[in-house]
Amino acid sequence: MTTESPRRDDRSIPSRRKGPLELRRRQALQGTSDQHLLDTHGAGRFVHTDPWRVMRIQSEFVEGFGALAELGPAISIFGSARTVPGSGYYETAVEIGRLLAREGVAVITGGGPGSMEAANRGAVDGSGTSVGLGIELPFETGFNPWVDLGVNFRYFFARKTMFVKYAHGFVVLPGGLGTLDELFEAMVLVQTGKVTSFPIVLVGTRFWGPMVHWLRNTLLTEGMISPEDMDLIQITDTAEDAVELVLAGFRRDMQERRGGMFGSAEEEEEEEEVWSPDKADGE
Repeated sequence: MTTESPRRDDRSIPSRRKGPLELRRRQALQGTSDQHLLDTHGAGRFVHTDPWRVMRIQSEFVEGFGALAELGPAISIFGSARTVPGSGYYETAVEIGRLLAREGVAVITGGGPGSMEAANRGAVDGSGTSVGLGIELPFETGFNPWVDLGVNFRYFFARKTMFVKYAHGFVVLPGGLGTLDELFEAMVLVQTGKVTSFPIVLVGTRFWGPMVHWLRNTLLTEGMISPEDMDLIQITDTAEDAVELVLAGFRRDMQERRGGMFGSAEEEEEEEEVWSPDKADGE
């Protein structure tokens, strides 16, 4: 004996609309949106739901865009939070931040200690704009004292978007897993055309040399990457060379890049009028 399936117009099937959704049978027995909103029982549970998380994610993008929209030309600097003040890497980061600031270029870091603190400190010493993009972590230490404009994020992907959207190049000092994550994600974005090409400069040939050797002699040799992918990065040992390389790439890419990750051609043209090495020197 077979049971006939209920017809679509069978009025005995519970159904109702919930915004753009059409709910039937057991789905239709859920409470209404207003009921969930106004019900005081279990207060606080709603902040752990996915729809609410979407709103928080949206708010992070809105806050980040609003805070950084008028930042102007900027370079993101990555490096270890464990770099010791007074060490060679720390002092190099200070000098990179200072030199960029003197060129009229803002410095963006993760806002933490170590190399991030050093780069922010250099930006302040150079009378430039010092930005920190923090992240909520179990061992969070807060912004370093040299951050003048700080934006804190819950979500890594929202924070990473800000690093890319508002930077015209990356300078990467020695670091750990977080630094490697930021470096390789930047390389992938450029390689795949998700962002138009912009310079990525590694500082420290002794530190980065083995990685570059592995890329060239393993990934490239086995056909996992293309020869031109090796051109995505440049390596140097001095702050002066790092700044010269990243700004040279910046100037070149200003001619090629139109729109960046989210911008428009008009915005890029306006930016070219706002910043130039000669204008920065004149200031």
